[in-house]
Amino acid sequence: MSQQPDPHHISVPDDTRERIAKLVERYRRNADHYTSPAYNEAEARVEFINPFFEALGWDIANKQGYAEPYCFRIGGQRKFFLEAKKPSVHIKTDPSPAYQLRRYGWSAKLPLSILTDFEEFAIYDCTKRPKQADGPAVARIRFITYNEYLDELDEIYSIFAKEAILKGSFDRYAESSRRKRGTAEVDSEFLKEIEGWRELLAKDIARHNPELSVYDLNFAVQATIDRILFFRIAEDRGVEPYGRLRSLLDGNNLYPRLGQLYREADDKYNAGLFDFSEQGDTLSPSLQISDKTLESILSELYYPQCPYEFSVLGADILGAVYEQFLGKVIRLTSSHRAKVEEKPEVKKAGGVYYTPTYIVDYIVEHTVGEALKEAGTPKKAEKLRILDPACGSGSFLLGAYQYLLNWHLDYYTNHNPQKHARGKQPALIQVRADEWRLSTFERKRILRNNIYGVDIDSQAVEVTKLNLLLKCLEGETEQTLTQQLQIFHERALPNLSDNIKCGNSLIGPDYYTERDPRLFDEEESRRVNAFDWEAEFPDIMTAGGFDCVIGNPPWGGDIDLDLPYFHKKYPHATQENTDSFKLFVARGATLTSIAGRLGMIVPSAFIRQSRYKDVRELLLEGTVVRVVDFGEDVFVGVVAPSSVFVAMPRKSAPSEHEIDCVDVRQVGSPLDRREALVSGQAAAVPLRQSDVLSQTDLALWPSITIHIGERTNMRPLGEVKELILKDAGINYQRVGVGMSVKGTSDLGERLLYEGERERASHVMFWKGADIDRYWMAERTNRFCRPECTEKLKNNEVVRLSRGVYNTAPKILLRQTADRVRATIDTRGVWFGRSVLTIFPAEHKVHSLSYFLGLLNSRYLAYVYDQLVRESGRVFAQVKLSKLKQLPIRTIDFDDAEDVARHDKMVGLVEKMLD
Repeated sequence: MSQQPDPHHISVPDDTRERIAKLVERYRRNADHYTSPAYNEAEARVEFINPFFEALGWDIANKQGYAEPYCFRIGGQRKFFLEAKKPSVHIKTDPSPAYQLRRYGWSAKLPLSILTDFEEFAIYDCTKRPKQADGPAVARIRFITYNEYLDELDEIYSIFAKEAILKGSFDRYAESSRRKRGTAEVDSEFLKEIEGWRELLAKDIARHNPELSVYDLNFAVQATIDRILFFRIAEDRGVEPYGRLRSLLDGNNLYPRLGQLYREADDKYNAGLFDFSEQGDTLSPSLQISDKTLESILSELYYPQCPYEFSVLGADILGAVYEQFLGKVIRLTSSHRAKVEEKPEVKKAGGVYYTPTYIVDYIVEHTVGEALKEAGTPKKAEKLRILDPACGSGSFLLGAYQYLLNWHLDYYTNHNPQKHARGKQPALIQVRADEWRLSTFERKRILRNNIYGVDIDSQAVEVTKLNLLLKCLEGETEQTLTQQLQIFHERALPNLSDNIKCGNSLIGPDYYTERDPRLFDEEESRRVNAFDWEAEFPDIMTAGGFDCVIGNPPWGGDIDLDLPYFHKKYPHATQENTDSFKLFVARGATLTSIAGRLGMIVPSAFIRQSRYKDVRELLLEGTVVRVVDFGEDVFVGVVAPSSVFVAMPRKSAPSEHEIDCVDVRQVGSPLDRREALVSGQAAAVPLRQSDVLSQTDLALWPSITIHIGERTNMRPLGEVKELILKDAGINYQRVGVGMSVKGTSDLGERLLYEGERERASHVMFWKGADIDRYWMAERTNRFCRPECTEKLKNNEVVRLSRGVYNTAPKILLRQTADRVRATIDTRGVWFGRSVLTIFPAEHKVHSLSYFLGLLNSRYLAYVYDQLVRESGRVFAQVKLSKLKQLPIRTIDFDDAEDVARHDKMVGLVEKMLD
């Protein structure tokens, strides 16, 4: 095959090789019979395809019927699809089977899937968006015939055998394929899709409903998208008759007829999503939406034009899409035209960052999982209350709900399943002889009893409900829901209005007591959106609070207008400085029950820096259970060093209690990090909580003492005379003054631009994102004007200081990072304020590559991490003052062994640079 699956080869068992050899020989002897049209797909599955994958270690005797691809799972997680065909189908040349398979794999966000009729075997890269016009070779990684199975078996086994997947070989192979090929993953593509729908609907509804307020417009657009999506997903999952939405295209007045489907859905589902009573949505029935707009949306939702297979579009994918979707809002111009723009708070934060599933799962396991262990039985587990106080699109609540479903299913199937399948409202339904699933009653009961969420954004609340309801429907069919309605008079879904609520988790009704009510117009009331926990969740708060509080609270949220209130309300989170995530940690601590667990992902600065010691002290009044430092590669598209903590803030720590500290920053890719956490390879370092309390800074992380100067050849970097360290900034000179100073953002806008080169005199320009360890971008699309012809205040002309940039070689360092990321510039590139630089002095004996190797080392990364624990920001930046303190081992060039060490380091660094 074109890529090696794993450096650690997995040997094929003799039994596997023998079984596949027999299959190959049997097929060879009767190939003419098997390739005839009379030989069908069902026979091919039973005689060849099933035994082939059973030989790879899979139990596929109980796979679903033949209408859909096989889905291979490990621990409930999908790994790849297998689309089976009869041998008379020409897989190599027929585009239809490949398109069908790729739609499934791409929609489920799987990296690879297989298409086979046994005679032919094709592996497809499912990260590429499938198109109806694609030929069968598009995105095909490998194609082999049955005659090649034995020759290729080592690699087939090392990727697709169950053993290989358990050992992570499949994931590493998929990751290597992903890096080498362009991708268009389903979440980013589907986001574009529904953003297009929002644009169409917003403009149409604003035009045809001129009396609508901006709030009603946002609600109407969101509700329409949510309802269409719910129906379309329900169709592909077999809960609704396939094509109901498409049937509306045959005729006029689409929106009124769509409304009729909504009303029927309310009778069937009771989900709140279709509630048009006086207590529900009274706006939507009176809306006017043109046929043209609805036709453009509905017509693109079906095979073969539509690349999405909604039956496998997971709740986590929808959550990731909606999280980004909610980062924008519709506003109305003075002429009542709709425009979509980024929310101010999102713009300030630099975007929306969805928490990766593996981190959600980790927090859920160490909070909800521990609570379930203590509960022991479903009867006791029904009393658990799980909350996300800033639920967004619901990713943490979905993770918690899935964990609860898995736990209950495991318990029932291991404790007399037949008993739990009896009664008017059975917990289990038997699918096959040895296969069970939770009943709809049980799934609804768990959702209503255990899952709670709050968000200040009403649209986020509705999205969370939608995602939870779709998760609740998984596994259902139209037949099972109709039976439930007819026999048990039970509608399909719970109404979650008592579980998921809209409000400001941080601000209570006391906000209004010291303020003039005349100041609170509709706009201000919506902004504040005070939330009364005792009134909204009276039973839970009276009982002492929630058993698990989890989530990813906003970082750096816009809280300036309410600072006086927060200082009074949360003294433990505002002594040093105030940040929205600190407020949520403090609020979460008060919302947990006496033995409740609080688990959140927060900036890594939280566990080290002095400015966060106030809220750390609050947690240390209770029991801190676990701290994990994930480093900076957690969120896609941003350098945001992140950590996770789990605490029991209202339970006193035993005298000898130890905090489990886990550091996975150096493990490698997010995939490796996840494996290290799951497998336990990322071992916890115990830290006695009493030792933490004895520290003056109360940092939740083991510290080290850095000793410099004990040997004559150890020096702080800032005292190495061969090097000149310069701060970041656009260095420019005012003509006639000659002073070199940092550029301002105003000046930067005039000196820098993106796009094509405007003049031959303009030069290409690098920024921090173009720099990494031993690497820098070859080219950029940014340019600078070496001379600014605009006049400044004093009629001075500005010229960039060429000497700073044209010098080469020099070391360039990325400023926005939580560790040193450096490379060597040999060309003399121009750079901006997000780059630091180190120049060689005139008299030097060390190679610049030697210093580069030290700066990029894990050792100095660790030392630097300890040095910055007293300062910094949520979005970490490398500080020149801290760089200067790094201990540098200089070379004694009169010592041959020392020179050899220097030369070896230089050689290794130059290999890295190459």
